[in-house]
Amino acid sequence: MSIAVAQFAQPFSFNWLEQMNVVNGAIGRLLVACLLGSIVGIEREISRKAAGLRTNLLICLGAAFFTLLSPVLAGESGANRGQVASNIVQGIGFLGAGLILHNRSRVSGLTSAATVWVVASIGMACGAGLYAPAVVATVTVIVALEAIGFLERRGNLKIYPLIYEARGSDRRLMQESILGAMDNAGERLAGVENEAIGDLQRVSFSVTATKKRHQRIHDSLLVQPGIQKLFTFRDPEED
Repeated sequence: MSIAVAQFAQPFSFNWLEQMNVVNGAIGRLLVACLLGSIVGIEREISRKAAGLRTNLLICLGAAFFTLLSPVLAGESGANRGQVASNIVQGIGFLGAGLILHNRSRVSGLTSAATVWVVASIGMACGAGLYAPAVVATVTVIVALEAIGFLERRGNLKIYPLIYEARGSDRRLMQESILGAMDNAGERLAGVENEAIGDLQRVSFSVTATKKRHQRIHDSLLVQPGIQKLFTFRDPEED
């Protein structure tokens, strides 16, 4: 016991200035991780995803902090100074799996899970002091999410869900008209929801298709009898 107390009472092996340099370097890495994680998080927030600003910021910060702590916890004589950091990938894998949903005939959340996984790697790069690769990775993520996604939609390559809402006064006539339009488009009508607000009837359903196919369905529904107004909304489960 006396030996342990004596060792604890010993001063640090480096002076105050060296200690402050270490602390300032660690704080700088954590702040950069917060900044880069926030950039990706803002894009996810604008896209109305579950993993938004706070989630991506905290993931990037946590990954950077664990990377910083890994060699400290292992000590100077530790055989594996990256042991703590190596477990980040496994932890993020469990978190990403919770974002993936299987709904009806499609799977959503894959892009969000992949984004979380990449953000963790950006945080690890910040924790290791690799600022340039971390910045390049962040820019690449934004380009992949926004620019490539835009090109996929414009090029009619990507299918995505839209919620259609038809409004009118005769619900039965609207349903028959919608069913006929969907039959002509070769799409199966499923998940129909009906709601009455006074004399106004609303019929809602979701369709997953390419941009051009959505446009054809929309134009076909507009000319159907009984449909006075037609609106489309983004599906909240769209990835």
